[in-house]
Amino acid sequence: MAELVLFNKPFHVLSQFTDDGASGSKPPRATLADYVHIPGIYPAGRLDYDSEGLLLLTAEGSLQHRIASPSLKMPKTYWVQVEGNISEEALRHLASGVQLKDGLTRPAKADRMPAPTVWPRVPPVRHRDNIPTSWIELTITEGKNRQVRRMTAAVGFPTLRLIRYRIGDWTLDGLESGAHRTVTVNLPASPKPTRRGNAAGARTRRNRKS
Repeated sequence: MAELVLFNKPFHVLSQFTDDGASGSKPPRATLADYVHIPGIYPAGRLDYDSEGLLLLTAEGSLQHRIASPSLKMPKTYWVQVEGNISEEALRHLASGVQLKDGLTRPAKADRMPAPTVWPRVPPVRHRDNIPTSWIELTITEGKNRQVRRMTAAVGFPTLRLIRYRIGDWTLDGLESGAHRTVTVNLPASPKPTRRGNAAGARTRRNRKS
C-alpha cells in the first residue's frame, strides 16, 4: 500500500518544492511548497510551469517509477484549447503521429470536445476577436519536452491553454485549482525470483548421471 497525492497544479506554479532559478534580481516563483504541506513526498513526473492540472506526488519510489517511467507508457489525457477551429485532418495527424525535432510521436487519441467547465485561468488566455478557438482531448503515452504544445503547433493550431486531466486511472474530478487529496494505492507484489537456471542445472546434472 502507498499514499498518492493528487494535486491540481495552477498556472505558473513550478512542479517542484523550491525555485532553483530564484536570485536577488528575480523574485521566487510559486512552487508546490505554497500548496502542499506533506513532508517526504515528491512529484511522479512533471508538468510545465505554464500548464495546469493533475500532478501526482508520492514518497514511494516504486510508485513514482510506475507513474513516470516512459517505458511503462502510462496514458495521460490533456484538455487543450487551441487557436483556430481545429480540422479533422489535424486531429487525424495528431492521432497517427507528428514528426517533431526529437522524433515521431507515438500514436495518440485526439478528439474534438466542448469547452470544459473549469476554473478561470489567472491571468486569462488572450483572445483575438477575429480568430476562433477550439478544445480537443488528447491522450498520449510518452512525455517528450513540451510535447503537446509542439504537436498542436506542428499541425497548425497553437496551444493557448493546456490542462492535464488524467494520468492512468487518476483524474482531476472534484479538485479545484490549487487543491489536493490523498488516495491509497495497492502496489503490485514484487516478482518472485525465477528458478529457471536451477531447473536447467538440475536437468544437466541428471543428464550427467545417466
